[in-house]
Formats: sequence, structure tokens, C-alpha cells
Amino acid sequence: MNDALRALLDRLAFQPKGVRHPPVGTVEEAHRHYGGLEGTHTKNAFLKDAKGVLVLVTVPADCRLDMKALPALIGTKRLSFASPDLMRSVLGTEPGALGPLSLVADRQHQVRFAIESSLLEADAITCHPLDNTETWVIPRREFGRIMDDLGIAPIVFTLESVAGTT
Repeated sequence: MNDALRALLDRLAFQPKGVRHPPVGTVEEAHRHYGGLEGTHTKNAFLKDAKGVLVLVTVPADCRLDMKALPALIGTKRLSFASPDLMRSVLGTEPGALGPLSLVADRQHQVRFAIESSLLEADAITCHPLDNTETWVIPRREFGRIMDDLGIAPIVFTLESVAGTT
């Protein structure tokens, strides 16, 4: 486990529950291993806008991310996927292991965090702890405490495909 993540968990006195599994690179692969975990499963994208603004976007795992509509929803310009090298250098995270907990490595606050609104209403969400061989359940209250501790005020947006389904 990343030292910064361990320190965060210690500060918050939070012991997450989860499952260990073989390395996974996609939501589909991961679902075979964490399907029984409680909480809303997530998927994530590390993006860069036309002006170089970095954004970590988290949505429910079963949502389709509309890259043309997303910029207007989160207040950015045209978006594209950021490179794996940039993700490694800024978030200390390998492809396939990205998630909200990756923000613990962003000490310079270079990355904006955008989250789909239904995830903030869920009792819990699941995510990787900077490692795609484990998936954790993060209860809503603990997720809020983590964001507060990291000094992150997420950009909250609503996807039409999710509206009314939570």
C-alpha cells in the first residue's frame, strides 16, 4: 500500500473492507472478482482538456462516459485521455488502478476531481487503492472524510443516463 494512503487511513482511523484479486485492467474484468461487494461500483478516467487541465472523473461502472457532453458538465474544454505516463507521474497510479484514492498522491493539487452525483448519494462506493489487485468498499461518510482530509471539493455532475435511477 502507498505510504500516503496508509497515513491517510491512520489519520482517519479507517480500516476499509474489500477483496484481493488478480490484476484487472477493466471494469468488466474486475466485476468477476468484486461482484459480491456491497456498494456502487465505479469506473474512472484520467483526462486532460484542451488547455492542459487534468481531471479525474468517477462515474458508476455501468455508465457510458460521453466525452462530447462531459466538458460542459464539469466546466472544461474539449477532453481527451491523458497518457499513462502522466497518470503515473501525477497520481502515482498505473493504468487499471485509477480511482478517487489516487488523489492522495496529488500533493500539488494538479488534478481536478469530478464525480457523478449518484455516487455521492450511494451508501458506499467501490474503488481500487492505487493497486488493481484489490478493491475496497468506501462508505459515504468515510468518502466525505477522505475528500475533506485531502482538501478536495469535487466537481459534482449528473449524467442523464443515471438521473432517476438511483
